[in-house]
Amino acid sequence: MPGRRHRPLRRGGRAGGAAGRPRRLPGLALSLLLLSASSACAADPAPQPAPRVDYVATYVWRMEDESFGGFSGIEISADGDRFTALSDRATIRWGSVERDAQGRIRGLELAGRAQLRDSAGKPLKPGWQGDSEGLAIAPDGTIWISFEGLTRVARYDTPDSPAKPLPRPPEFKAMQRNSSLEALAILPDGTLLTLPERSGALTRPFPVWRWRDGKWDQPFSIPRSGDWLAVGADIGPDGRFYLLERDFKGLLGFRARVRRFDLSESGVSNERVLMESRPLQYDNLEGISVWHDGQGIRITMISDDNFGWLQRTELVEYRVTE
Repeated sequence: MPGRRHRPLRRGGRAGGAAGRPRRLPGLALSLLLLSASSACAADPAPQPAPRVDYVATYVWRMEDESFGGFSGIEISADGDRFTALSDRATIRWGSVERDAQGRIRGLELAGRAQLRDSAGKPLKPGWQGDSEGLAIAPDGTIWISFEGLTRVARYDTPDSPAKPLPRPPEFKAMQRNSSLEALAILPDGTLLTLPERSGALTRPFPVWRWRDGKWDQPFSIPRSGDWLAVGADIGPDGRFYLLERDFKGLLGFRARVRRFDLSESGVSNERVLMESRPLQYDNLEGISVWHDGQGIRITMISDDNFGWLQRTELVEYRVTE
C-alpha cells in the first residue's frame, strides 16, 4: 500500500509485525540447495568407473604353408571355440580353438582353407585386387570382406563363392592407396561399418562409412590422435564399437591400441582407451574380434607377419570387466 514501510530484519532473526515468529530463511535456503544438488545429479550422472583390463595370454601360430601369414582380420565365435582368419593375400582359413581350463589358447586346429574369388568366380591374386583386409561375419554366416587395393567391400555366401561386391561411392576411389578400408564391423541387424587406415591428415578424423538399406552414407567420424592408424574394428556383445589401431616406430617395431566407444545412430561417444602396448611388446596386430567369455568381454587380436622371417603370427587376448 502507498506509504507503507517494511522494517529491516533484526539480528535476532525476528521481523516486525510477527514478534517471536521463528526465522525460516535458513531452512528455505537449505531446501533450495538440496533441490539444486539433486537436480544437478539427475542431469549429470557421476562418471562410470574405469573398467578393469587384464592381459590373458599370447599364442604364437605356426604352419608349414607358403600362403600362411599376413593375417589382417579375425572372427571368434560367441563361445570362443571357433575361428575364421583372413590373410591380406586373399586367403581365408577357419577351424577350432583349443583352450585350457583358464580359457587361454593352446592350439588352433585348421578345418578348411579357401582362396577368395572375384565376381566371375576366378581366384583373386595377391596385390591390387586381392588385398583383403577387413573381416566381418553376419549371424547367418555371410562373410563380408573389405579390400584396400581396389577399394571395395564384397559379400561371400561361402568361402568358395564368387564375390558379390557392393557399389562403390566416388569417395572410395579418392582414398589413399594402400591405406583405405582396413577395418570392417557388422551390427546385429546387418548394418556394415568400415573406415580407412588413414584419414588424409593427422588432425582429420577417420570417416566411418555405413552400408544400410542398400546404400552407403557417412554418418559420423572417429577422432584421430597422433600417429595411430585404424587397422581393425568390431562390435562387441555389449553393443559398443571397438577400434584397433597401430603405430609403427621403425626399428622399435609396432605399438597397438584399442579404443572403445558407445555407439548410437548419430555417432560415437564415451571414448575409452582399453589397452596400449609398448613398442616390440607384440607384433603387428591388425585384426580384432570381441566376444564374451562368461567372465567379461574378451578381446582377441591377430598379427600380420608380412610374410617376414623376423616377424610372427600371434594371437593376443585381453579381458575387460566392469
